[in-house]
Amino acid sequence: LAQPVTPELLVSPSSQDGDLGSECPEDRGNWTGRLDFLLSCIGYCVGLGNVWRFPYRAYTNGGGAFLVPYFIMLAICGIPIFFMELSLGQFSSLGPLAVWKISPLFKGVGMGTILIVSLVAIYYNMIIAYVLFYLFASLTSDLPWQHCGNWWNTDLCLDHHVIKAGNITFPVNITNTVSPSEEYWSRYVLHIQGSSGIGDPGRIRWNLCLCLLLSWTIVYLCILKGVKSSGKVVYFTATFPYLILVMLLIRGVTLEGAWKGIRFYLTPQFDHLLSSKVWIEAALQIFYSLGVGFGGLLTFASYNTFHQNIYRDTFIVTLGNAITSILAGFAIFSVLGYMSQELGVPVNQVAKAGPGLAFVVYPQAMTMLPLSPFWSFLFFFMLLTLGLDSQFAFMETIVTAVTDEFPYYLRPKKASFSAVICIALFLMGLILTTEGGMYWLVLLDDYSAGFGLMVVVITTCLVVTRVYGIKRFCRDIHMMLGFKPGPYFRACWMFLSPATMMALLVYNIIKYQPSEYGSYRFPAWAEVLGILMGVLSCLMIPIGMVVAVLQEEGTLWERVQQASRPTMDWGPSLEENRTGLYVASLPGSQSPKPLMVHMRKYGGITSYENTAIEVDREMEEEEESMM
Repeated sequence: LAQPVTPELLVSPSSQDGDLGSECPEDRGNWTGRLDFLLSCIGYCVGLGNVWRFPYRAYTNGGGAFLVPYFIMLAICGIPIFFMELSLGQFSSLGPLAVWKISPLFKGVGMGTILIVSLVAIYYNMIIAYVLFYLFASLTSDLPWQHCGNWWNTDLCLDHHVIKAGNITFPVNITNTVSPSEEYWSRYVLHIQGSSGIGDPGRIRWNLCLCLLLSWTIVYLCILKGVKSSGKVVYFTATFPYLILVMLLIRGVTLEGAWKGIRFYLTPQFDHLLSSKVWIEAALQIFYSLGVGFGGLLTFASYNTFHQNIYRDTFIVTLGNAITSILAGFAIFSVLGYMSQELGVPVNQVAKAGPGLAFVVYPQAMTMLPLSPFWSFLFFFMLLTLGLDSQFAFMETIVTAVTDEFPYYLRPKKASFSAVICIALFLMGLILTTEGGMYWLVLLDDYSAGFGLMVVVITTCLVVTRVYGIKRFCRDIHMMLGFKPGPYFRACWMFLSPATMMALLVYNIIKYQPSEYGSYRFPAWAEVLGILMGVLSCLMIPIGMVVAVLQEEGTLWERVQQASRPTMDWGPSLEENRTGLYVASLPGSQSPKPLMVHMRKYGGITSYENTAIEVDREMEEEEESMM
């Protein structure tokens, strides 16, 4: 008997000859464990900012009352944009550049993202290098920043241990003095006295340079095999900080005077809620804390299976991130309360944010505790693990974005390409290891991910909802998860999130302040350089538009229209997931009933194919109503 012949229209070239098919997602790699993705997202979002920015922002903006705008902004801005990024990545299985097949006219948004992430990765790893420096310095019986009298100390140095030993009971005026920890940080670690400003970087600090090299080596070894290796490392780096945070919290709240710090941190001042500044600060904290716009979320989601429940993961990560920030505030301010009691000064005189908290105030507080090297080591080890998994995300974003653009050339050599990127960013970061390196770090921190990042996120939101279409985007999510996003997500994507971020952008421009580090004011040329860093990422968008339009044919308007439509191969990467509308765009598929082709080729109807039938029916009804 003759074998039945399958009609040609049911056969795609990939089933006849594997060489003709497109790249399979298996070549990209996927998460190998069920918790890899979730822990990677938690590790990425829960970073240094949760420890050194949130507590300070909370106490300066109304204490406990700050939690009201914080959670409102989380609902309006944080959760919806977070879910949108994860959905884009998981649906397409593409990185931040290739994902713009959704609308090639706006591929410049992806280019802007990569530029921002590259600049952030340079200075973020320098902060990890400082943490490593302090980690090694803690491996001693007597912390080096505990006393005055070292070669780097000045006459202004005031040792609180000496004050206590002298039984001085009256409050000490510390305004004209400097703590040993502050001089250790500025005069020994940074050796900033060797530089007169940003234009005079001075010599390279070789101990810092070696710490930076070590931090890049650690990052490279962890991302060597892409998500298969980093996905396993995060089981430690994403969970261990919580163990240390709980230990520091328990130690902190049992200290004498801890209640002063906690009261200072959480006492609600509801009159602050009438100030627009507090709401803007809450939105900024959400925006940077969740890491939206950096491409990390999109990259991680692109390694998911097509039907992973990212809806559930969104709420776990965003709410977990918020709770971690609040817990970190208790751990930090309980110790600051103890420190203020020991020094006999108000809490607001010892409270700082950013590097000042991590490398000056908290290390000083550690010297007041019994077993100070142990607690110091724990604190800096926590900062190291918090920083590393965020850095993994930045690097994975850059590597994935470029390898997805050139899959045939770079995917087989991903390890070598990752090494090239790490070496290049290490060399660019060498200026940060000089005596004036802190000035450059401040400049990068202030401008690399400022208004440029906001423009990128606003544009992404508007393109997905207005150009691609909110209906079509919700249909894609329906096809992927089995249900459509509700009115809450639609309202946020269409109106609330873009409007909030535009208000943030306008506020940042109106309230612009030149960069400064302590009493040092940056020269005009440095300010211009910083602004150019931000503007360059924005300029990528119009540059990308020009390139996309030039690649099309026809009149200018026809070119713009063609470039704004999704490409033919836009959609799920795996052939078996391309149901409904997307089957027709597969190589060799000419069937008028794409779902039937899919069922014939891949078997019976599953719950997700039921969803595809619903999607097909909706599309037919829409076409009939239009006719």
